[in-house]
Amino acid sequence: MGVSLRDVAVLAGVSVKTVSNVVNGYAHVSAETRAKVEQALSQLAYRPNLSARNLRLGRTGVIALALPDLTAPYFAELSRFVIDAAAEHKWIVVIEQTDGILDRERRVLDGVRDHLVDGVILSPLAIGVEELAARTDAAALVLLGERIHDGPADHVAIDNVRAARDITDHLLALGRRRVAALGAQDNTASGTAPLRLAGYAAAMAAHGLPQRLAKVERFSRAEGAAAMSRLLAAPEPPDAVFCFNDLLALGAMRAILAAGLRVPEDIAVAGLDDIEDGRFSTPTLTTLAQDKAELARAAVRLLRRRFDEGPGRPPQEVTVGYRLEVRESTAGRVPARAAPSGPRH
Repeated sequence: MGVSLRDVAVLAGVSVKTVSNVVNGYAHVSAETRAKVEQALSQLAYRPNLSARNLRLGRTGVIALALPDLTAPYFAELSRFVIDAAAEHKWIVVIEQTDGILDRERRVLDGVRDHLVDGVILSPLAIGVEELAARTDAAALVLLGERIHDGPADHVAIDNVRAARDITDHLLALGRRRVAALGAQDNTASGTAPLRLAGYAAAMAAHGLPQRLAKVERFSRAEGAAAMSRLLAAPEPPDAVFCFNDLLALGAMRAILAAGLRVPEDIAVAGLDDIEDGRFSTPTLTTLAQDKAELARAAVRLLRRRFDEGPGRPPQEVTVGYRLEVRESTAGRVPARAAPSGPRH
């Protein structure tokens, strides 16, 4: 049998209610009493019965994180941050890969309705505003990404239009004028690609320069390399490329180097997302770094608020910050400092 609150109360010489108040973090306990209870908790190695507590609250203590592709480094890194943020609330996170398939996204939402999880953080690619608005349950749901803005659920994202314009402006500030956008997609009315394309287009228009587009089906290294090869085969190849994510940029750099050209001397390359691979590529990749840790914390905070305040609160839009990380793929390598000369011993 585990240690009970009554055992702790007897050792500390206080009531069971007082021990419960300390365990649950209530503020109205004197410092002296709190210290006695905490000493007794430590001495008896007390562990709270989370199952019983969640049962009293009508919760499972489990949330779901549903992402399109867990092999993508961006989503893998984001998952870790969500797990860390959820751990602060003693929540368990179950992770589901949806592949952007409508039925899989629906099944994730059904898990909330069936009380398998308390809430869902979902990065949707298939489900739309109309279907979410038609939900009859009021369970906690937080959306990530660009598929749905101003919808019927809480939402967290970055300003992708502004971010893409900032990256393009960086390339133009280097004196590049044949700047291409690699990552446009056909038949995409919503999502990341059209927003990043809009930011690129705005920057080029502000400088009176024509757009140069390379389309892809997926944001992958292979697609980036293939699209870059098509750009290189054009009569007037670009002198800079803004890739809509870092995987595309890594593929593009490989194609440039395979063609016997140099990055950034011949073609500057920039990505977006700041995955770890880009910090160790050769050359290192200039990118826009989303604050993935804050994005995860914001999503978890919104779930917690929804648990606490219920379904009556209007959906909230949260925009997370970013920063431009200028590295070797646009700035070139910093020459190594020569070792100081002097007598050898």
